[in-house]
Amino acid sequence: MEHEIVKAAAAAPSLREERSATRIARVKPANLTYSVDEAPPLPLTIVMGLQHVFVMSVGWIFVVVVATSIGASGLETDTMIRISMIASGVGTILQARTRGPVGSGYLCPFSCGPAYLSASILAGKTGGLSLVFGMTSFSGAFEAVLSRLMKRLQKLFPPEVTGLVVAMVGLDLVSIGCPRFMGYTPNSQHLDVRAILVALVTLAAMVVPTLLTRSKLRLYPVLLGLFLGYLTAILTRTLTSAQMRRVLDVPLLSFPRLPTGHHFSFAMTLPFMIATVCSILKTVGDLTFCEKINDAQWKRTDMREISGGILAGGICSVLSGLLGGLGQSTFSSNVGLSLATGATSRIIAWPAGLICIALAFFPRLAAVFSIMPAPVMGAVVVYVACFMILGGVQVMLSRMLDARRIFVTGLALIFGLSVAIVPGLYAAVPALISPLFSSPLALCTVLVVVLNLLLRLGTSKRKVFEIDPTTSAQEDSEVRRIMEVEGATWGMRPEVAAQAAECLHELMIYFNKIGVALPVRIQMQFDEFNLDFDIQYTGPPIRLPDEPPTLQAIASDVEAMPLLSAYILRRSADTFSVSSQGKRSRIHLHFDH
Repeated sequence: MEHEIVKAAAAAPSLREERSATRIARVKPANLTYSVDEAPPLPLTIVMGLQHVFVMSVGWIFVVVVATSIGASGLETDTMIRISMIASGVGTILQARTRGPVGSGYLCPFSCGPAYLSASILAGKTGGLSLVFGMTSFSGAFEAVLSRLMKRLQKLFPPEVTGLVVAMVGLDLVSIGCPRFMGYTPNSQHLDVRAILVALVTLAAMVVPTLLTRSKLRLYPVLLGLFLGYLTAILTRTLTSAQMRRVLDVPLLSFPRLPTGHHFSFAMTLPFMIATVCSILKTVGDLTFCEKINDAQWKRTDMREISGGILAGGICSVLSGLLGGLGQSTFSSNVGLSLATGATSRIIAWPAGLICIALAFFPRLAAVFSIMPAPVMGAVVVYVACFMILGGVQVMLSRMLDARRIFVTGLALIFGLSVAIVPGLYAAVPALISPLFSSPLALCTVLVVVLNLLLRLGTSKRKVFEIDPTTSAQEDSEVRRIMEVEGATWGMRPEVAAQAAECLHELMIYFNKIGVALPVRIQMQFDEFNLDFDIQYTGPPIRLPDEPPTLQAIASDVEAMPLLSAYILRRSADTFSVSSQGKRSRIHLHFDH
């Protein structure tokens, strides 16, 4: 006989409703001035878009690295940068779309990323720029195909995986930012004091307004840093007059030349597929971070938004390859900048993307970015890396960690860092898989996904156990121990595990007071969205009061304490149902996860 079903005051939405209402249900974090769904005033939007373009310009370093490694001419290098600007601008706008299958709906700009560096150099040395462009288009098409499968692969990307990727992105920026910050080159005999001075001024100019949370200056830290950084570089002659004259020698308006041909090679498919997978994993981490910083009650990665973001990246890389540019990835530095400024509005993607596209046709303006002093660039990279590293750690710690998860993240982190800490360690790796070992980020991201898949085999998310109410009612250590162990094994959110433990403890108090016969059998089941308990015992069905007993009743009535425990149970669980058959009773507790 079914007695009653009790739900929390605000009934939990179904999974389908929750997913369809994801964007509507966001809770704006207190540290954001303009969240993803808000529109800043137009002048502010344009200025903040320009600020993001300056950060995106760091990615054009990789174009220069590829071009110089394969012996491309200065004109070819300039053209590749300008084409990559167009692709980055288009991709940034597509990324911010909220309708249709393309786009995640977040401010998460694209630029040339390190994921394609090794594969592009290998292709350039093998078949020239035409092969680089052809394989870049292939990698974009491959990425677009994989984007359609992301919803089915959600189990591969738990928070500890995406969090590690985000943190690793920040750590990977160390090799880019710190040498430039310190004015260090492989051939230098000592540190450049002038470069350090320029970098410190630039960094201070960005840190100070960021700390002024109530000031509008918080929205423009990079622009302030760049202004004072360029000025200090001129005064210290780190930026020379010859470099500034070079800007004036560039034509004001011109159209970039399109490539004369594209080639494809089956031998190059594996390196570019590996590079694409690394880029996708980085995108998953970046967009997960975007979701988290835009929702104070963030719980898990929304793979629908991730899928749209990866598809935007695939289109971006296909376009870049067809026009004569390099592979594109979401640029983590811009996500860090969004968090630092407190402005994550997707509207900012429009001026950022349009300015990026316009720069390709105004090479004199683009040249301002190309002469950015190395210490200024280093300070910007160090600034955004701070937010990426700590943000990734926060995502990882949003779930309880057990030994399995510690090994998954720890092993991936150790071997990923070995690429940078021990140069030449993987020099003997075959060329076909060398992109996998091209950077700490590439190796770490692939390892963490593979280890997570392997070490989760055989892990059950169902547990049956028995509890003695006479002891658990007096001391809740056993209940809490079970929830801590299983919660860490299954990767629960700590607050949900604590809420369930408290609920079970109150239930044991109730059972002890009414004299329930031993044993109490509990079956616990978990998935990423639900935590359920099926509790069976011999005794009368639980009474669920609508109101808590008064203090006078608790002091004078022995039946008041069980009623208080029952009331707490009713308020704690998201769904509470009671049924009985003969002398056996059954309780079902449900918690949204």
